[in-house]
Amino acid sequence: MSATALIRAGAPQGARPFERFLLSADAWARLPAALQAEPTLALLALWAEPGLVHAAFLDDVAGGVLLASAPAEGGRYAALSPARPGAIRFERMIRDLWGLAAEDAVDLRPWLDHGRWPVLGPLSGQPAPLGGAEPPQPAFLPVEGEGIHQIPVGPIHAGVIEPGHFRFHIQGEIVVRLEERLGYKHKGTLSLMLGKSPRAAAVFPARLSGDSTVAHAWAFAAAAEAALGVTVSERATALRAVMGELERIHNHLNDWGFVCNDAAFAFPHARCGYLREQVLRACAVAFGHRLMMDCVLPGGVGPDIAPGGAETILAVLAAVEAEIPALVRIYESHASLQDRVVGTGFLNPDFARAYAAGGFVGRGSGRRFDARMAPGYAPYDLLAPPVVVEAGGDVDARVRVRIAELRASIAMVRRLLGALPEGEILVALPAHAGEGCALVEGFRGDCLAWLHLDDGGLIRGVFLRDPSWLQWPLLEAAIEGNIVADFPLCNKSFNCSYSGVDL
Repeated sequence: MSATALIRAGAPQGARPFERFLLSADAWARLPAALQAEPTLALLALWAEPGLVHAAFLDDVAGGVLLASAPAEGGRYAALSPARPGAIRFERMIRDLWGLAAEDAVDLRPWLDHGRWPVLGPLSGQPAPLGGAEPPQPAFLPVEGEGIHQIPVGPIHAGVIEPGHFRFHIQGEIVVRLEERLGYKHKGTLSLMLGKSPRAAAVFPARLSGDSTVAHAWAFAAAAEAALGVTVSERATALRAVMGELERIHNHLNDWGFVCNDAAFAFPHARCGYLREQVLRACAVAFGHRLMMDCVLPGGVGPDIAPGGAETILAVLAAVEAEIPALVRIYESHASLQDRVVGTGFLNPDFARAYAAGGFVGRGSGRRFDARMAPGYAPYDLLAPPVVVEAGGDVDARVRVRIAELRASIAMVRRLLGALPEGEILVALPAHAGEGCALVEGFRGDCLAWLHLDDGGLIRGVFLRDPSWLQWPLLEAAIEGNIVADFPLCNKSFNCSYSGVDL
C-alpha cells in the first residue's frame, strides 16, 4: 500500500481545507516503509499534541496536502526520519516540547531545550519538574578524520543578527562538516497561543519571524478561517496579496544587497538598502507599519489602505523597477563578484527534493514548487505568478531567483492596486469548534499554520512552521567543500530564520 493510500485509509477528522486522517499506531508504524516507496510525497512538517503526533505531507505531483495523525502510545511513535530526513529536527523538537519519543529516530538529541528549562515536556499536558535530575544537554557530533579541527562561531554574532551557534569541522581551510545549534530565540510561542481566540492569538504568528510577519499572519488567518468556515472579502484578499508581495520585494532587495556585501562589493548593497528603505516607508504610509505587522487578521485585514497609499507604493515600485537593470549589469559584469557567487554553496537538487525545500532555496536547485500555485489560494489563482526556477544550485542561482521574483512581484502589485475591489475589510468570526490548515508562500518559502479549536472557538492545538525548518539542514550540506570565508556568503544566500524555527 502506498503512503498516500495508507494515510487515506485512516479515519477522517473533518479538518479543512486539507483533511486530516487519524491512523492507528500500527498503521503509522508502517508509514516509514511506505514513504520510502513513494518519494513524491514530501514531508512538510511534523508536530504534536499531548499523546498525539501529526504530520503534513505534500504530493509533489498533484500539489495536494495530506494531514496524518496517530496516538503516541506510551509516549512513543514510529520515527519518520529514516524515510524523510527533514523529519529529524521536528522529532527532536517534539521530544523537547511534548515529551514524545520517536522510535528508531536518526537523531534524538535535544534541540530547543538547552538544559535550562524548569520542566521537561512543557506542552505534554503533564510537564515533569526537573527536580534533581540532570537536564538534557545538547551535544555536537564528534570530530572524525585526520587533521580535523573545529571552529565554534556564535551564538552571539557581530552586527544585528539573531543568535545561533555554528560548529565548523575544518581541514585546512575547507569545511568538511557544519552543524548548527539553534533554539536561543525560543519564546514559548505555541503555549502562549493556547486557550486564546484566533483573533487574540494573531499577534503571535505575526512575531514568529519578523521579516515574514505578513506571510505567517496570513497562513494563521487562513487556517482559522478554514476551521470556522469564514470567507473573507475580495478586497481583504487583494490587500493581503499586496502586503505579501511588498514583503517579498523588500526582503529580496535586502538579501541581494547583503550577498554582494558579503562578497566585499559594497555598491549594490548600498543601492539595494536604499531601495528597500523606500519600500518600507511606502508600506508605513499605506498600512501604518513598515513591516505591515498586525495588518493581516483572521477575518480579513486590520487597516484599509490609506488615502494616497496606492500612489505612494506605485511610485516607489517604479523607482525600484527602473534601477533593477543597472544593478543586474553591475552584478553580472564584475568578475571579482561573479567569482565569489558562481559555483559557491552548491545545493544538490536531490537534497532539495529530499528535504522538500521551498522558496529560492528549492527553486534555485530546480525544485518547481510555489505554494501560491499548488496547492494555491486566492488571489493567485487569477494572478498566476511565474514559478521561477534555476538549475545552478549555487549562491548565484538563489540570487537570480530573487531578481526574477522582484520583477514578478512588482507587476502583481500593480495589477492588484489597479483593480482593487470595493467592500469590507474585516468580518466577524463565529465561536465554535473546528480545525484548519493553510500553506502560504512567504518570501523565503511556504509557511504552514495548523490550529484546532474547541467548542468555544478557543485554540486547543496549534503549530506554526517556518520554511527554514527544511532549509537550515541544507545549508549544512551546501557549505561542505567550501572555504570558511565563504560561509557568510552561503548563509546569506539561504537567509534562514533563527526565530522562525525556535518557536
